[in-house]
Amino acid sequence: MTKTYKLAIVGATGLVGRTALKVLEEKNLPNFEYKLFCSKKSAGTKLRFMGKEYIAEELKDSSFDEGFDFAIFSAGGETAKHFAPIAASKGCIVIDNSSAFRMDENVPLVVPEVNPEDVSWNKGIIANPNCSTIQAVVPLKPLDDKYKIKRIVYSTYQACSGAGRKGIEDLITKATGNSLKKFPHPIYNNCLPHIDVFEEDGYTKEEHKMINETRKILGRQDIRITATTVRVPVENCHGESINIEFENDFVLEDVINLLKNSPGIIVEDDVSNNIYPLATNANGHDEVFVGRIRKDFSNPNSLNLWVVADNIRKGAASNAIQILEKLI
Repeated sequence: MTKTYKLAIVGATGLVGRTALKVLEEKNLPNFEYKLFCSKKSAGTKLRFMGKEYIAEELKDSSFDEGFDFAIFSAGGETAKHFAPIAASKGCIVIDNSSAFRMDENVPLVVPEVNPEDVSWNKGIIANPNCSTIQAVVPLKPLDDKYKIKRIVYSTYQACSGAGRKGIEDLITKATGNSLKKFPHPIYNNCLPHIDVFEEDGYTKEEHKMINETRKILGRQDIRITATTVRVPVENCHGESINIEFENDFVLEDVINLLKNSPGIIVEDDVSNNIYPLATNANGHDEVFVGRIRKDFSNPNSLNLWVVADNIRKGAASNAIQILEKLI
């Protein structure tokens, strides 16, 4: 008899939650039943999903009593810290999109193209990495396997959707001054070198996330990494300039072929015809787009990449669902 899986979508009415529903519809996984949960404020919201109308229910301590096989959480860190352990205690495997468990040594941090084997040691919770980290490690993994990475310099150009609906509203309404809903300064016509809160060392929490999560996912605590993360006036899809120093020398053509043949990557690198990754092309896709692949002539064994991906899909919803697929 074929098993039917029960999947809870927590935070179903939010930006990532709604995208997860869209991705699940596209994949149409067989033998799944779904239930949608949300905050008290959004309870009763009707969502069209899988050809049916679902009503999102308020998430409560008792919500997992009916027995779920899996849950995808897209509801923020505090919600995850409270409810994910409850769900896990009742036999549900939680895939969490928040930062709550990412650096917990007992919780796998997974990008399916990079470290799918790590799902096997979960203790009821699997963390989905930060959106900017996910798209970076997809091309970094095959490069590290072949050439061994010594150092990474990240410079990110992150879309407003990464800050949620309020971030998008600040952009599309050209919000200024007291009308700002999310950012400390107007994002329209500006680039803000400020994502998440500043730490005592002058780096932002987002920058620390990229450094620490990259090491954990690649299993390489020895890699030297620095990052500058910047919010730019783009609605969706993050761009990243990644400078990589390797232990070993490389032939550029070999690097390009390696990336072309690695999972989850689309190489767009034909500068003579102005072809390189763009946010408008990556939007709505689950692949990571890589281009501007070139040697860094200022430093031995070094490479520059330009990497673009849909931060709401691959950077959150789709990566979580790919983890779910690995679990089943």
